[in-house]
Amino acid sequence: MLGKSIILAAWCALGLIVFVTLSPIGLRPETGSVGLERFAAYALLGALFVGAYPQHFAKVMLFIIAVSISLELLQHLTPDRHGHLADALEKISGGLAGCSLIRLTQAFCARSRG
Repeated sequence: MLGKSIILAAWCALGLIVFVTLSPIGLRPETGSVGLERFAAYALLGALFVGAYPQHFAKVMLFIIAVSISLELLQHLTPDRHGHLADALEKISGGLAGCSLIRLTQAFCARSRG
């Protein structure tokens, strides 16, 4: 049951990130530093996807990188948004940090058990 909940949370987080990234700028929530928001959102995304699909760590990391780059490029198709390499790098860094944190946690827990 928990595994299915994490899978659902991961895909919902991705859907929310897609919406926020490609919607009109006025619909984007603001909580403070935009760079920190990007990093944290993708860290959570990476963490959720590694939690949902722990056996596919490398594929999840590549997926997070592809999503980050794709969404930045897709912003060029919207009238009031524009993608930047620096933004993509913040997103990629956050995503890979989230992936790595969960992977290290999984390895530590497995080592503690056995």
